[in-house]
Order: sequence, then structure tokens, then C-alpha cells
Amino acid sequence: MFNVAMMGVGRMGSIHARNIAANARLTLKYVVDHQPEAAARFASELGAEAATLDHVLGDASIRAVFVASPTSTHLDLTLACLRAGKAVFCEKPLDLDLAKIRAARAELALPAAPLFVAFNRRFDPHFRALQARIEAGAIGVLESLHLVNHDPLPAAHAFIPTSGGLFKDFTIHDFDMARWLLGEPVSEVFAWASCLIDPVVAELGDVDTAKLVLRTASGKLCLVSNNRRTGYGYDQRIEAFGAKGALRVDNLHTTALGAWGAQGMLADRFPFAFIDRYADAYRAEVDHFADVLEGKAAAATGYRASVESLVLAEAAAESVRRRAAVAIPAFEE
Repeated sequence: MFNVAMMGVGRMGSIHARNIAANARLTLKYVVDHQPEAAARFASELGAEAATLDHVLGDASIRAVFVASPTSTHLDLTLACLRAGKAVFCEKPLDLDLAKIRAARAELALPAAPLFVAFNRRFDPHFRALQARIEAGAIGVLESLHLVNHDPLPAAHAFIPTSGGLFKDFTIHDFDMARWLLGEPVSEVFAWASCLIDPVVAELGDVDTAKLVLRTASGKLCLVSNNRRTGYGYDQRIEAFGAKGALRVDNLHTTALGAWGAQGMLADRFPFAFIDRYADAYRAEVDHFADVLEGKAAAATGYRASVESLVLAEAAAESVRRRAAVAIPAFEE
């Protein structure tokens, strides 16, 4: 078993910490948070110890650190842990500032210890099955994708100014999924965006609704649909179209129950939050990280996935400003 520490016990940190506690290959030894009382409460719940960053970095028994603190702290904490010889599991993104990530390229692209940046949707069992079928040629040569990513409720106003904006906070998942499923780099982005749900979001400098088209050099197309409010649940769908047919991952339902009556067929609700919809994915990515620590696998996503997704996010914002397609330069190794 590997001793690990958790940085941050907010929404994502609490999810990861509980999954660590349930993983037979990992032992949560320390919990660190900027609010010591929160760290102490959470550590007590999971049989760990509250500690400081310095204590964690100085403990030779700690093999890895999970970084789920506020996004603004991700890069500095990741670098500190890598320099101390600790493997790192970092919540996406590594940072909202692309220039800062690139400036640390020497330490992040070839890290001294394993670095995994958690783009959780690659670990959803339904999306993994879709990717495997595409890669196996089940629909022939992939030609186009449709990605639907709609939140059930708008984000809190206080979150908007520090979020990095819709494209860096929200669409970044779709950028990573598109790159993964298309199987080749995106060469061009066109985006339209509006504030259709909450005018306060516009006052805060962001948008809440977007449609994007991504194009690869070979001509493959991906349509992305984003919306901050459905009112009916967490809408997560993917369609893939190829030379021989199509594949589709539809929304999951809380139960498989269907009811038929005078008003037609009624199905159960969708999961209402990402925590519920992607619970299996969060468990699977922690298990993947355990494989990385054991030397059974290389980290599925790291520096390159972080840079390429942020490049697309910044290009999308530029496309909205310019009302034109934006070319994406080739990734620099």
C-alpha cells in the first residue's frame, strides 16, 4: 500500500479522499487544508492526520500527493511536491494561465515523479467503451462527433470571477474529450457564445451558453454544445459518426424504470449533479493513479493534455471576440 496525502478538502478533495480511503492500494495518511479545523474534521472522519504542507513534503513515507485545493494553488503545490520526489494527482487544470504552465515545462513535461492531471471523463466506463469501439473500427473511419455538456443549474455568482470563464472551467472537459475521441489534434476552432440564462454572468464578464465547432487537419469535425442550465438534470451525451455507422452514449437515469400511460412513456430522472453522474469515473481515476504508482501504467493525462486543452479554451474565447475561426498551432514537444 502507498501512503498518500490530500491537499484540500473542498468539494473535489472530499470526493477523492473518500475514494482513496476505499482503495485497497492506498492509505490516506495526511490531510492538508488552508482551514486547519476543516482538515482536522475530515482527517478524523477518514482515520488520517491533519498536517501542514511542509510536514507532508518532509515525510519520506509519503509516496504521492493529491492536489484538490483551489485552482490558483494547483501549479505551485504540484511543483513543490514533484521537487520533493512525490508523485502528484492534480485536479484539472494545472493552472488557468497557459503561460505559467508552459514556463514550468521542464519540470512538468518530464517530471521527477509521476504527474497525473485528472480529466475524469476519460475514465467514465460508458465513454471508455465508446472510445474503444471507435478505436477498434466499429463504425469505420470516424468522421464527426457531437458532444453535449449541459449543467442542471447556473453556477453561483461568486464563482464566476475566479473560474477562468466558461471555456476554461466548463468546456475544458469537452476539449479533452474531443482530442481523445478524434484521435488527432484539433487544428481549428470556431465558437459562438451568449448570455441567455443570467444577465449577471455577462456583467461579470462571462457567458453561459456556447456552441463550438472543432476541426482536425484531416477534416474531422466535432460539435460541442454547452449550457449552464437545463432545469431537467445533468445532460451528458456523445454521438460518434463514421463511415460504417454511428455510436451513441445517452444520458444515464437514476433507475432503469419506465412507465407507460395515457401521456406516453415516462422515464426516471437524470443524475442532477456531476458528483453523481461521474462517481464511477472518479473512483476509476484514483485506481488508475494506483496503477501508475505501482508502475503498471503511465499517467493517461498530464502536461500535454493540460496545455492542449487550455490552448483550445483560449482559442475559443478569441474566436468569440473575433467572430472568426482560430487556427491552432502544432503542439511543441
